[in-house]
Amino acid sequence: MITVLLIDDDANLRNGMKSLLSRYAPEIKIIGEADSVVSGIEVMKLLEPQVVFMDIQLGDGTGFDILEEVANQKGKSTSHIVFITAHEQYAIKAFRFSALDFLLKPVDPEELGKVVLKIKDTLSKKDNYAHIDLLLENIRKKVDNFKRIALSTSDGIHLFEISDIIRCESEDNYTKFYIKNNKPILISKTLKEYEELLTEHGFERIHQSHLINLSYLKSYIKKDGGYVIMADNSNLPISQRKKERLQEVLKNM
Repeated sequence: MITVLLIDDDANLRNGMKSLLSRYAPEIKIIGEADSVVSGIEVMKLLEPQVVFMDIQLGDGTGFDILEEVANQKGKSTSHIVFITAHEQYAIKAFRFSALDFLLKPVDPEELGKVVLKIKDTLSKKDNYAHIDLLLENIRKKVDNFKRIALSTSDGIHLFEISDIIRCESEDNYTKFYIKNNKPILISKTLKEYEELLTEHGFERIHQSHLINLSYLKSYIKKDGGYVIMADNSNLPISQRKKERLQEVLKNM
């Protein structure tokens, strides 16, 4: 069984989550509830659940306040955190850069099922929960231009400087990251998801299969249909419909 704590200041929403989890995730055992920052901190310390489903906005603060205090008292969180939130764009962006799971209100059973599968996978690994520290770092700074990203691989979650990512390559529904001074790593998310996150960091989609960091672009070759040479000496094709866009970007650099 997976032990779970629910933190939400709305009793109806807690009851709704209990009903959903009972129906769609019978392997989960709810061992406690809390309705505020103060009670959330106490129950997390007392029960040490494997997983916490946590609302962001609480009557006396936020879910982030709970994580900050737990980190201050224990050094770091030792629970897998899933935030439940209304559509708060900044927080969702921070979650995605930090590889944290979240559910939008009202909670969709299908999305809940996907999150539960990810929880099982995460709990089977040795996770140091460093990505929670990254989330808190980003939330504290309240800036949109995040400097680091958490990538969840088959063996755990790893943090990288975004500026060290040379390029990303699509492999079906996976994305392979090529990172300076590291072996390539494979992530079970689509290239489109990372295009949305990284475009504002100087990345450009040049092909259906390739997203490049323009800082590592060595050459743009127009012959043979057009291709680029990257700092890792890879030769990558440019799709016909991306050529004009890339030429425009390079002119303005």
